[in-house]
Amino acid sequence: MADGGRLTTHVLDTAAGRPAAGMAIALYRLDGDRREHLTTVTTNADGRCDGPILDGAAFSAGRYELVFAVGDYLRRSGAALPDPAFLDVVPIRFGMAEEAHYHVPLLVSPYGYSTYRGS
Repeated sequence: MADGGRLTTHVLDTAAGRPAAGMAIALYRLDGDRREHLTTVTTNADGRCDGPILDGAAFSAGRYELVFAVGDYLRRSGAALPDPAFLDVVPIRFGMAEEAHYHVPLLVSPYGYSTYRGS
């Protein structure tokens, strides 16, 4: 496969109105019942990763899961959360069908989140 495919993300804290800095995000490749951990990254001050999460020779079409450590981030940021928190870990499963740029952002607050395929 050529080097054109890549996966990126960013996280915005919609309750605080700022990027979600310091959030851990794990990436898994899914194959039937098998779930293979590929990497874990942490968002920078802009709520982004310092580079693509997956690209080049490591990129391939298939099913994936990003797991966002939302609860840990919210607790560190000082959000008043119940015990247990409504949101703790947010998994997003998605498919990448072709070699292209896939951007999977997360908009999050203590009581809700949304995502979409960005550009």
